[in-house]
Amino acid sequence: MNAGQPANDAKAKAQKLQQALSLAAKENPRRRFHALYDKIHRSDILWEAWKRVKGNGGSGGVDGMTIDHIVKVIGEERFVDEIQTTLRNGEYRPLPARRKEIPKADGKMRPLGIPAIRDRVVQMATKIVVEPISEADFKDCSYGFRPKRSQHGAIRHIRRAVKKGVYWVVDIDIRGYFDNIAHDKLMQLVEQRISDRRVLKLIRQWLKAGFVKDDQFHETNLGSPQGGVISPLLSNLYLNYLDTIWEKKFAETGTMVRYADDLVILCRNKEQALRAIDVLKAVFGKLEVEMNREKSKLINLWDDKQGFDFLGMHHRKIPKKLKGNKTVSILRSYPSKKAMKSMRQKVKEATEPRNRLYWTMNQMVAELNPKIQGWKNYYALDSFADPFLNKIDWYIRKRLMLFWNKKRNRRKKHSKSRQAAMAAQLAGLKKLAS
Repeated sequence: MNAGQPANDAKAKAQKLQQALSLAAKENPRRRFHALYDKIHRSDILWEAWKRVKGNGGSGGVDGMTIDHIVKVIGEERFVDEIQTTLRNGEYRPLPARRKEIPKADGKMRPLGIPAIRDRVVQMATKIVVEPISEADFKDCSYGFRPKRSQHGAIRHIRRAVKKGVYWVVDIDIRGYFDNIAHDKLMQLVEQRISDRRVLKLIRQWLKAGFVKDDQFHETNLGSPQGGVISPLLSNLYLNYLDTIWEKKFAETGTMVRYADDLVILCRNKEQALRAIDVLKAVFGKLEVEMNREKSKLINLWDDKQGFDFLGMHHRKIPKKLKGNKTVSILRSYPSKKAMKSMRQKVKEATEPRNRLYWTMNQMVAELNPKIQGWKNYYALDSFADPFLNKIDWYIRKRLMLFWNKKRNRRKKHSKSRQAAMAAQLAGLKKLAS
């Protein structure tokens, strides 16, 4: 495929293939697909995979190869052709991922595996081909890293369940989920739908590729590293075992809502909630993963006694007075304390660096506005969130006032607040609260 070929041509062909695979998987839930590898190394699929990897950006892997180098030095067409040749000839071998530690909100570090860009392209091509088959089996309770599904969809699912009469919530955290996926059990689940040995070999190679940290190679005999293109799909496939059992045998016990490894079960009474915990323990035992007892909770939603955090939101039943002195409890969703802290931290990181004192107010506002809009799109789901979002708006104005005064070497850092506010307003500063 030529680099100059219309971009939507490869996309259209990829979509057509996905639709055909999805239809075949839905028509026969027991069908195993044995001829997929030749589709992975098709020119249009590899080209679409490269476009997606390029669009996602990100740094290079252990080989030091960057997207910019591929575009400007190697050439995109040559790069994709070389990948196609190695796959066709059976010569493809993945490199170990580059391990990077990224800070979590609780101060701990999350390990991230960054595959080489070549490996990201092959993983993306495999995902394009395999995902529609897996999607045919995935359940409605699952929302994480799936096409046309989102956190807001999961939250709406929770609200629908609570309206029907939910008073107890089982809030579950799986200890180190991505690091503890058993490779043999994962492959058994993959093999329920895929019998193409070359595709199975690809997936095994990625699981066993290992990682490099501080110039030291480490083997991976367990887990699906966060950071790989294929990892979210594999992790969903692993927990689909739980979703399937719950839907078949325990749907009456409570409503499950899952986003990747975060899940809640919404129950009518405490007895159902305690039974749900026993079921989860049994299924987790079979999957060889462990419930995090410190972070998992049993919550009583009745009469604003307790709430729970899920997907960056705090969810709580709050009394609301209606006409005629009638009071009802309505589930409200607003930013969690952890989310508020994270939002303030990101504002501080944007406004604090001394090398940004040379920026104009217009530049600083241009830096902040996409973040503000992103937060608003996510957190302004409920009008009840406005007071919390107002606090962040106030914090942003405070940080911009400090920035304004530091720029002018004013001793009183909190003076001239009106001037700073006016400058920010003229620069087009957005607001979180409606």
